[in-house]
Amino acid sequence: MSAAHDEPLGYLLHRVASALRAEVTSSVLDSLELTFPQYICMRVLSKYGDRSNAELARDTGVSPQAMNMVLRGLEERELLSRPASVASGRSLPATLTRRGRELLARTDSGVKAAEQRLLGNLTEPQQREFRRILAALGSPG
Repeated sequence: MSAAHDEPLGYLLHRVASALRAEVTSSVLDSLELTFPQYICMRVLSKYGDRSNAELARDTGVSPQAMNMVLRGLEERELLSRPASVASGRSLPATLTRRGRELLARTDSGVKAAEQRLLGNLTEPQQREFRRILAALGSPG
């Protein structure tokens, strides 16, 4: 299979995701001392609010053990907080702190610029259509 249209969708999506991850990490996150999983975790928390370790692991595609390390790193930097205990159950919901929200906001322009570099070979209408298709493929139902 040499033509891109013959490649499996999963392979193509993986290539795009890997390219975007590398670009965002090198151009934005490294200078803020954030890893890509930490950035995605913070983005999920900003969009959906409090989440447990297990929910965040599912949302970001990492193991619960790996997410625990991500959360600990963010908690040590006071970018998120988790209660010491909860009234019922075992999950300790993570919440972005003011400092975490401010740091996440600082990534916005750099991430948009990284996305533009990645999408640079597409016209504006193609970029809009690509985003629309990705959103449609990623929605439940």
